[in-house]
Amino acid sequence: MSTRNLLPHILPRYPPLCPFFSTSSSVITRTFASRRAATIQVAQPPDEELTAARQWLAGFDANPLPHHISQISFSRSGGPGGQNVNKVNSKATLKVPLVDLMPLVPRILHSPLRSSRYFAERTQTLVIQSEESRKQADNVDSCFDKLHQLLKTMAAEVIPGETSEAQKDRVQKLKKAENESRIKLKKLHSNKKSSRRGTKYDE
Repeated sequence: MSTRNLLPHILPRYPPLCPFFSTSSSVITRTFASRRAATIQVAQPPDEELTAARQWLAGFDANPLPHHISQISFSRSGGPGGQNVNKVNSKATLKVPLVDLMPLVPRILHSPLRSSRYFAERTQTLVIQSEESRKQADNVDSCFDKLHQLLKTMAAEVIPGETSEAQKDRVQKLKKAENESRIKLKKLHSNKKSSRRGTKYDE
């Protein structure tokens, strides 16, 4: 068998990227094999992407994620439950494939989702479980509530708020003062060098 015929079986296949925003984003990320390894963000998202992310977060409570992108399964609960424990399949497990979730959330959340404790690297899904209740329906609702709170909390942490005009003015003044100080030090250094060159020790 030729080497050419072996290549398709050796090379891994990766799913296509599904960005929430246009592919022209300036955010460059690199995902590591370890679940705890943080994703490196090389540049900040552009202003229009941050604006869209803020709008998404503001309307997230009124427009939650559709349930059809997820998978629900049930198993026997292992916690306290009286006579029904280990007899009724009441424990709910919610699985959300990232390939279906990522197009629905801002790109700035993609890396934190992969670093989440709910992320299963082998299946590329978020796995959320609930066994607080004896009823399947209540545990399903609890799983979706956990997913909702996860995305909302994560978004609030990574999406920066809008800068007020007073804060913008303060930043501009600090930048101006820093630039003036840098120029002053540069001129002082240049004058010292010039004075050294003009000194005659031996005549």
